[in-house]
Amino acid sequence: EVQLVESGGGLVQAGGSLTLSCAASGFTFDDYAIGWFRQAPGKAREGVAYINSSSDDNIYYDDSVKGRFTISTDNAKNTIYLQMNSLKPEDTAVYYCGLIWGLSLYGSRWPEANEVDYWGQGTQVTVSS
Repeated sequence: EVQLVESGGGLVQAGGSLTLSCAASGFTFDDYAIGWFRQAPGKAREGVAYINSSSDDNIYYDDSVKGRFTISTDNAKNTIYLQMNSLKPEDTAVYYCGLIWGLSLYGSRWPEANEVDYWGQGTQVTVSS
């Protein structure tokens, strides 16, 4: 059974930093993308940053977080991190770890939030102005 467990959310002032962690377990397939999504109140869930399991250099970042957020993995610990710097109030959301199986089936495009196969429980990030 695939399990994704997030941690690291909290309250931070604008301009501050947070690091989220996602501990992944229960799967052995190797063609997937894993990363971070978020959902703000009243808005649809959206992709933030995710990484191709076959290539750590193949990473998607949403335009809104480029240059501020960094996704990374510790393969020995099966953990995915999201380092968030220069946080803005508009980054306030519940952040979810998500895994998409069969990334190669998507060709050249990155899958969207409604195509995620497995979700973590989410962690709240609140950025005060």
